[in-house]
Amino acid sequence: MGSISNKDGGGGMTISRAVQKFLEYSEVNKNQSLKTLENYRHYLGRFAAFAGADLLVTEVTLDLVDKYRIYLNRLRDDSDKPLLSVKTQAYHVIALRAFLKYLVKQDIASLAPDKIELGKLPGRTVDFLEREELERLFAVIDTSGITGLRDYAILRTLYSTGLRISELVGLNRDGINLETCEFRVIGKGGKYRIVFLSRDAAEAIQRYLTARKDDLKPVFINHGRGKAGAGYSLSERKRISPTMVQVLVRKYAAMAGLVKKVTPHKLRHSFATELLKNGADIRS
Repeated sequence: MGSISNKDGGGGMTISRAVQKFLEYSEVNKNQSLKTLENYRHYLGRFAAFAGADLLVTEVTLDLVDKYRIYLNRLRDDSDKPLLSVKTQAYHVIALRAFLKYLVKQDIASLAPDKIELGKLPGRTVDFLEREELERLFAVIDTSGITGLRDYAILRTLYSTGLRISELVGLNRDGINLETCEFRVIGKGGKYRIVFLSRDAAEAIQRYLTARKDDLKPVFINHGRGKAGAGYSLSERKRISPTMVQVLVRKYAAMAGLVKKVTPHKLRHSFATELLKNGADIRS
């Protein structure tokens, strides 16, 4: 599935049709994540709209790509500010190169992907919280109630594991061992990895679960009404959402008087930084 057969027209295929084939190939043959597929669809959809969806793949030229890059750079919002950052423009070009590489693999004559040069990206900076800032963040949480116990356990878990927010909200009780302080998650590309909890995080989760009066599957739940919809089980209606986690992280950061913008991902960076300070190698 996803390959271009002779009956599809090969080089006589339109961009819109070829992009659809590329997305199918990326999903099935390369097992790309849903987020990656979504990004490819968005970036390549913009290119197809610019070039003309009925343009043939054989008609994609370097001159056309150069004009597309100028178009991306000149996009403006209502206040005449650039709509796309340099990094986002680069993502558009990276997606286009991946698409052209796919055409080469399918023996479809089109523009050679290596003819498209990527512009130099600005240096990436990793922002994180210092230990003192983290302690202030943990200290402002009132753990006298069930939501405070939950929120404290969430922040401790995010920091001590470096979990992505999607991985955190997907945790289930039967998948986490609080005695050995470890559990398994499915990360990007459907790959499993073992994650270890700090003792502080494991104890925080245990206090929270002990205070719960339900037997719902998720480790972290919404103690309000939860998601609406007959299509959800009670457990899934009550499972905490990524948006709620983002909101509570911002709330406690404001209460702690932290000037930095604090997000779940910044806690992930703080975890990695702490590992490096304690001697872990950069690849780990």
